[in-house]
Amino acid sequence: MAEHHDHDEPKGESLIDKISGKIHAHDSSSSDSDNEKVDTSGSIKSKIYRLFGRERPVHKVFGGGKPADIFLWRNKKVSGGVLGGATVAWILFELLEYHFLTLICHICMAALAVVFLWSNASFFINKSLPHIPQVHIPEEPVKEIATALRVEINRAIAVLREIASGRDLKSFLYAIAGLWVLSIVGTWFNFLTLLYIGVILLFTVPVFYEKYDDKVDTLAEKAIAEIKKQYVVFDEKVLSKIPRGPLKDKKMA
Repeated sequence: MAEHHDHDEPKGESLIDKISGKIHAHDSSSSDSDNEKVDTSGSIKSKIYRLFGRERPVHKVFGGGKPADIFLWRNKKVSGGVLGGATVAWILFELLEYHFLTLICHICMAALAVVFLWSNASFFINKSLPHIPQVHIPEEPVKEIATALRVEINRAIAVLREIASGRDLKSFLYAIAGLWVLSIVGTWFNFLTLLYIGVILLFTVPVFYEKYDDKVDTLAEKAIAEIKKQYVVFDEKVLSKIPRGPLKDKKMA
């Protein structure tokens, strides 16, 4: 009987081992499935289309400093002041046809005359002298704006150099089409009006895009997909039929 009891004990242990093994296998499979779900959700998030391949917030795209705060209306007083000043300048120079040098001279003449008369009249009417504030341009905002402009100009030069190298026909066609459209727009407006339109777009489009970026990215993805389809058709019907000369670097037999 003792031998029979000792012989049944390993069977019970093996049955328990099998049950625990199945439980561990189920837990590991469930954890693997959870990890797969997390990976798939992360991959879906990473595959979300962003306009111009943007991977950073709009504020960071503009440098993340005071210029970005101005363009995105973080500081509404400064943004409104800059846009209002641009509007006043456009009205003066474009609608009223004021010349820049004449305007500066008239403003300086009026300011000097008012301050001079006020300073001399204060002795007769027993008033304190006018306080003339010391106006200076801060250094940091000027450096930030200059740095942002330098980066964008260098990037544009690099893009133009890459297009001119002849490696990408599609980029070349896009550049030619863009310049052609810009030349047509230039016949409708003069440089000052185009500059003012650019300022208005700079103060309206980024803040609108930051607020509705998901909807804009979805529409842009559909539009770009349609443009790519049309380009494929154009490539098959037109570009592929353009005769091309032999390669220059082909070895002579």
